[in-house]
Amino acid sequence: MKFLLATLLFMTLMTSKIIFDFNKDSNIKEWRIVNDGVMGGLSVGSFSLSPNGHGLFEGEISLENNGGFSSVRYRFDKLQVTKDSYIIILLKGDGKDYQFRVKDNSSNYYSYITTFPTTGEWEEIKISLKDMYPSFRGRKLDQPNFSKDYIEEIVFLIGNKRTENFKLLIDRIDLN
Repeated sequence: MKFLLATLLFMTLMTSKIIFDFNKDSNIKEWRIVNDGVMGGLSVGSFSLSPNGHGLFEGEISLENNGGFSSVRYRFDKLQVTKDSYIIILLKGDGKDYQFRVKDNSSNYYSYITTFPTTGEWEEIKISLKDMYPSFRGRKLDQPNFSKDYIEEIVFLIGNKRTENFKLLIDRIDLN
Protein backbone atom coordinates (compact mmCIF):
# COMPACT_ATOMS: atom_id res chain seq x y z
CA MET A 1 0.00 0.00 0.00
CA LYS A 2 2.83 2.42 0.87
CA PHE A 3 4.44 1.65 -2.49
CA LEU A 4 1.21 2.44 -4.32
CA LEU A 5 0.80 5.76 -2.49
CA ALA A 6 4.44 6.69 -3.13
CA THR A 7 4.05 5.83 -6.82
CA LEU A 8 0.89 7.93 -7.13
CA LEU A 9 2.56 10.89 -5.42
CA PHE A 10 5.61 10.57 -7.69
CA MET A 11 3.44 10.39 -10.82
CA THR A 12 1.49 13.47 -9.73
CA LEU A 13 4.68 15.44 -9.17
CA MET A 14 6.07 14.29 -12.51
CA THR A 15 2.97 15.46 -14.43
CA SER A 16 2.89 18.87 -12.75
CA LYS A 17 4.36 21.75 -14.77
CA ILE A 18 5.42 24.98 -13.13
CA ILE A 19 3.92 27.99 -14.86
CA PHE A 20 5.63 30.40 -12.47
CA ASP A 21 7.36 29.98 -9.10
CA PHE A 22 8.05 33.33 -7.46
CA ASN A 23 11.15 34.00 -5.37
CA LYS A 24 13.43 36.95 -4.60
CA ASP A 25 15.36 36.39 -7.86
CA SER A 26 12.32 35.97 -10.13
CA ASN A 27 12.38 37.80 -13.43
CA ILE A 28 8.91 39.35 -13.69
CA LYS A 29 9.50 41.53 -16.77
CA GLU A 30 7.05 39.42 -18.83
CA TRP A 31 4.18 40.14 -16.42
CA ARG A 32 2.12 43.04 -17.84
CA ILE A 33 -0.45 45.28 -16.18
CA VAL A 34 -3.60 46.14 -18.14
CA ASN A 35 -5.90 48.60 -16.38
CA ASP A 36 -9.24 50.03 -17.42
CA GLY A 37 -7.37 53.03 -18.85
CA VAL A 38 -7.56 51.15 -22.16
CA MET A 39 -11.26 52.12 -22.02
CA GLY A 40 -10.87 55.54 -20.36
CA GLY A 41 -10.97 54.35 -16.74
CA LEU A 42 -8.78 55.59 -13.90
CA SER A 43 -7.94 52.38 -11.99
CA VAL A 44 -4.30 51.85 -11.08
CA GLY A 45 -2.60 48.50 -10.66
CA SER A 46 1.02 47.45 -10.32
CA PHE A 47 2.98 44.22 -10.23
CA SER A 48 6.25 43.75 -8.37
CA LEU A 49 8.13 41.34 -6.14
CA SER A 50 7.36 41.61 -2.44
CA PRO A 51 10.29 41.73 0.03
CA ASN A 52 9.70 37.98 0.60
CA GLY A 53 9.85 37.19 -3.12
CA HIS A 54 6.15 36.78 -3.89
CA GLY A 55 4.41 38.26 -6.90
CA LEU A 56 2.55 41.33 -5.63
CA PHE A 57 -0.46 42.57 -7.61
CA GLU A 58 -1.90 45.65 -5.92
CA GLY A 59 -3.62 48.92 -6.60
CA GLU A 60 -6.89 50.81 -6.53
CA ILE A 61 -10.05 50.28 -8.56
CA SER A 62 -11.93 53.39 -9.67
CA LEU A 63 -15.38 53.44 -11.24
CA GLU A 64 -14.78 56.91 -12.70
CA ASN A 65 -14.97 57.30 -16.51
CA ASN A 66 -16.62 53.87 -16.89
CA GLY A 67 -13.64 52.16 -15.27
CA GLY A 68 -13.61 49.30 -12.82
CA PHE A 69 -10.81 46.77 -13.37
CA SER A 70 -7.12 46.07 -13.14
CA SER A 71 -5.33 42.97 -14.41
CA VAL A 72 -1.90 41.41 -14.66
CA ARG A 73 -1.12 38.96 -17.46
CA TYR A 74 1.67 36.55 -18.22
CA ARG A 75 2.32 35.04 -21.66
CA PHE A 76 4.53 31.99 -22.05
CA ASP A 77 5.38 29.24 -24.52
CA LYS A 78 2.38 27.01 -25.16
CA LEU A 79 1.79 24.37 -22.51
CA GLN A 80 -0.11 21.27 -23.48
CA VAL A 81 -3.22 20.52 -21.44
CA THR A 82 -5.82 17.76 -21.35
CA LYS A 83 -9.55 17.72 -20.62
CA ASP A 84 -8.72 16.95 -16.99
CA SER A 85 -6.00 19.57 -16.49
CA TYR A 86 -6.24 22.04 -13.65
CA ILE A 87 -4.31 24.98 -12.28
CA ILE A 88 -3.14 25.16 -8.68
CA ILE A 89 -2.29 28.60 -7.31
CA LEU A 90 -0.73 29.26 -3.92
CA LEU A 91 -1.71 32.80 -2.96
CA LYS A 92 -2.72 35.19 -0.23
CA GLY A 93 -5.54 37.57 -1.05
CA ASP A 94 -7.23 40.34 0.83
CA GLY A 95 -10.69 38.83 1.26
CA LYS A 96 -11.88 40.07 -2.14
CA ASP A 97 -12.97 38.14 -5.24
CA TYR A 98 -10.61 37.83 -8.20
CA GLN A 99 -10.90 36.38 -11.67
CA PHE A 100 -8.43 33.93 -13.11
CA ARG A 101 -8.33 33.83 -16.90
CA VAL A 102 -6.59 31.68 -19.50
CA LYS A 103 -6.14 31.86 -23.24
CA ASP A 104 -5.18 29.04 -25.55
CA ASN A 105 -4.06 31.65 -28.07
CA SER A 106 -2.96 35.05 -26.77
CA SER A 107 -4.35 36.77 -29.89
CA ASN A 108 -7.94 35.61 -29.16
CA TYR A 109 -10.25 38.49 -28.29
CA TYR A 110 -11.87 36.46 -25.49
CA SER A 111 -10.63 34.62 -22.41
CA TYR A 112 -11.84 31.64 -20.42
CA ILE A 113 -12.57 32.78 -16.88
CA THR A 114 -13.53 31.77 -13.39
CA THR A 115 -13.94 33.80 -10.20
CA PHE A 116 -12.49 32.79 -6.86
CA PRO A 117 -12.79 34.30 -3.37
CA THR A 118 -9.82 34.94 -1.11
CA THR A 119 -9.74 34.63 2.67
CA GLY A 120 -6.89 36.92 3.70
CA GLU A 121 -4.75 33.86 4.53
CA TRP A 122 -2.35 31.77 2.45
CA GLU A 123 -4.41 29.24 0.53
CA GLU A 124 -4.30 26.89 -2.41
CA ILE A 125 -6.78 27.60 -5.20
CA LYS A 126 -7.55 24.71 -7.57
CA ILE A 127 -9.14 25.61 -10.91
CA SER A 128 -10.32 23.00 -13.40
CA LEU A 129 -9.78 24.26 -16.95
CA LYS A 130 -12.93 22.52 -18.21
CA ASP A 131 -15.03 24.60 -15.77
CA MET A 132 -13.79 27.91 -17.20
CA TYR A 133 -16.25 29.68 -19.49
CA PRO A 134 -15.56 32.04 -22.41
CA SER A 135 -16.07 35.74 -21.80
CA PHE A 136 -15.39 39.06 -23.50
CA ARG A 137 -15.64 42.43 -21.74
CA GLY A 138 -17.57 40.94 -18.85
CA ARG A 139 -20.10 39.07 -20.98
CA LYS A 140 -20.36 35.31 -21.13
CA LEU A 141 -20.14 34.08 -24.72
CA ASP A 142 -22.41 31.46 -26.24
CA GLN A 143 -19.57 28.97 -26.72
CA PRO A 144 -18.49 25.81 -24.88
CA ASN A 145 -16.29 25.89 -21.79
CA PHE A 146 -12.53 25.47 -22.20
CA SER A 147 -11.65 22.34 -24.19
CA LYS A 148 -8.44 23.37 -25.97
CA ASP A 149 -5.14 21.50 -26.18
CA TYR A 150 -2.87 24.34 -25.03
CA ILE A 151 -2.68 27.44 -22.90
CA GLU A 152 -0.26 30.31 -23.44
CA GLU A 153 -1.55 33.13 -21.25
CA ILE A 154 -2.85 33.52 -17.71
CA VAL A 155 -4.41 36.61 -16.14
CA PHE A 156 -5.42 37.73 -12.66
CA LEU A 157 -8.13 40.41 -12.73
CA ILE A 158 -10.08 42.31 -10.13
CA GLY A 159 -13.29 44.07 -11.09
CA ASN A 160 -15.98 43.80 -8.44
CA LYS A 161 -18.02 46.83 -9.60
CA ARG A 162 -16.93 48.97 -6.66
CA THR A 163 -14.18 51.40 -5.70
CA GLU A 164 -11.64 49.50 -3.63
CA ASN A 165 -7.97 48.95 -2.90
CA PHE A 166 -6.62 45.47 -3.57
CA LYS A 167 -3.59 43.34 -2.78
CA LEU A 168 -2.89 39.80 -4.00
CA LEU A 169 0.32 37.91 -3.17
CA ILE A 170 1.15 34.98 -5.48
CA ASP A 171 3.68 32.31 -4.52
CA ARG A 172 3.36 29.65 -7.20
CA ILE A 173 1.25 28.66 -10.21
CA ASP A 174 1.24 25.04 -11.40
CA LEU A 175 -0.44 23.17 -14.22
CA ASN A 176 -1.51 19.62 -13.38
